[in-house]
Amino acid sequence: MMIGRPREFNPEIALESAMQLFWRKGYESSSLQDLLSTMGLSKSSFYQTFKSKHALFQNCIEHYQQTLDSEMRTQLENTGSGKAFIKNLFTSVANETSGSDARRGCLLMNTASEFAQTDQEIAELVSSSIDCITDVFETAIQQAQRQEEIPSDKDARTLATYLVSTMSGVRNMVKAGADRETVKRITGIAMTALD
Repeated sequence: MMIGRPREFNPEIALESAMQLFWRKGYESSSLQDLLSTMGLSKSSFYQTFKSKHALFQNCIEHYQQTLDSEMRTQLENTGSGKAFIKNLFTSVANETSGSDARRGCLLMNTASEFAQTDQEIAELVSSSIDCITDVFETAIQQAQRQEEIPSDKDARTLATYLVSTMSGVRNMVKAGADRETVKRITGIAMTALD
């Protein structure tokens, strides 16, 4: 026996819509009305499904991390070369200087900058998400070392952490207005760490 009316929306689509809004505007600037409008929900459906704005935001961070992790691992598998995979990722950052999604930065780093230090739950989510991204870089580096594209004496975890922090910094520069050529020069220097 079904109690109440069935849901008339797809929670995954609603979550993706909310994530995109938070990514564009940030947590504080995304009002409940903005969220309801973007997600196509009534207040009652919102609270019944997502409980609160804060809980929704946590779900969005988890969704972002899981989506990014899956996409990166698929790209690594399809590329076949660990070093080429890393180069492609840095090239994609240069491409963020134009297009409809230009200058949004990284949702994780945007969140860290906005308020992760004032919210322990969010800080832990951001930290674990960054660890997952670092894991993918480390896997790519280890693969490249097996393929003799990166010297085997380099510490894969340290190099992965360096690349993630460099990519984060470059994405923040893009968000602040850096042009494509500047980004390409910086990422070119970062790639020399793999030699």
